[in-house]
Amino acid sequence: MNIIFVGKRGGRTRTVTVTRFAVTLASVLAFVIVPSLLMFGGYWVAQKAAPSQDELLMSAWQQEMLAQREEIADVQRGARENMDALALRLGELQAKVIRLDALGERLTEVADLDKGEFDFSSKPAVGGPELASAPEAIPLPDFVQSLESLSRQLDDRAEQLGLLETMLMSRNLQDAVFPAGRPIKRGWISSYYGMRTDPFSGRREHHKGMDFAGKAGSEVITVGAGVVTWAGSRYGYGNLVEVNHGNGYVTRYGHNEKILVGIGDAVKKGQTLAKMGSTGRSTGPHVHFEVHYKGKTVDPKKYILASR
Repeated sequence: MNIIFVGKRGGRTRTVTVTRFAVTLASVLAFVIVPSLLMFGGYWVAQKAAPSQDELLMSAWQQEMLAQREEIADVQRGARENMDALALRLGELQAKVIRLDALGERLTEVADLDKGEFDFSSKPAVGGPELASAPEAIPLPDFVQSLESLSRQLDDRAEQLGLLETMLMSRNLQDAVFPAGRPIKRGWISSYYGMRTDPFSGRREHHKGMDFAGKAGSEVITVGAGVVTWAGSRYGYGNLVEVNHGNGYVTRYGHNEKILVGIGDAVKKGQTLAKMGSTGRSTGPHVHFEVHYKGKTVDPKKYILASR
C-alpha cells in the first residue's frame, strides 16, 4: 500500500509504502491496546481515589464507638444527677427526723411521760421472722416514690405533733395559772366559805373565804401562777398578798406575819408568798384565803379540791 503526500501549492510529492503488517499493527494499537490501557488506567485511578472496604468498616466502627461513648456519658451524667437528688432528699429527711426527735423529747417532758417508754435517742424496737427467700430489690422509681411518701408522712406527723405540743403547752399553762390546791403546806381548815357566826361580833355574817390555821411563821404559798397586784397592809386583812392569775381569777392571802414578795412580781404555782401570822382582824395564826372570779368572791372549796 502506497501513501502519497502532496506539498503545498502543487509542489513536491512524497510517496510512502506501507505494508499490510504495519496496517494491521496500527489497527490493533488504535482499537484494542490503547482503549484497554485507557480503561485499566481509569480503573486504577478510581481505585486509588476511592476508599477501601476496610476503611469504610473502620470509619463505621469509629462512629458507632463515639455514639456509644456519648450514650454512656449521658447515662453517667443522669446517674450522678439522680444520686445528687437522692442525697439531697435524704439530707432533708434526716433534718426532719432530727426535728421530730427534738419535738418528741419536748413532748415527753411537757406531758410528764416516762422517758424509758419514749426514748428518742435510740431506734424503735422492731423485729420479725426471716423470710425463706431473699427480698427483692426495690426498683429506683419505687424507691424515689417511697422517699417522697415518707417525706409527706414526716411533714404530716410534724404538723400533728406541733399541734399536740401547742395543746399541751396551753393545757399546762392553764393548769399553772388556774387556782387549785391549798394555800399552805401544813395546817387545817378552821373556817369555811359562807354564812357563819362572826368571832368578834357574834352575829351571822357572810365569810368571803376559807381560813387555814397552822403554826405561826409557816409558809403561805400561791395556788397558781400569776402576778402580785397587792403586797402590804389592808384593812381587815392585816398583811395581805393578792395575785392576779388572768382569765378573771384573783386570789388573796391575809393575816400574814411577813410578806416575801412585792407588787409586780411574777410568781409560780406553789411559790412561797409570805409567813403565816395573825395580823389584822384575827384570833390566831392562820391565812384567810379568798378566790375572786370576774370581780366576785366564790367558794374556794372547789378550787382546793381541783388539785386532787
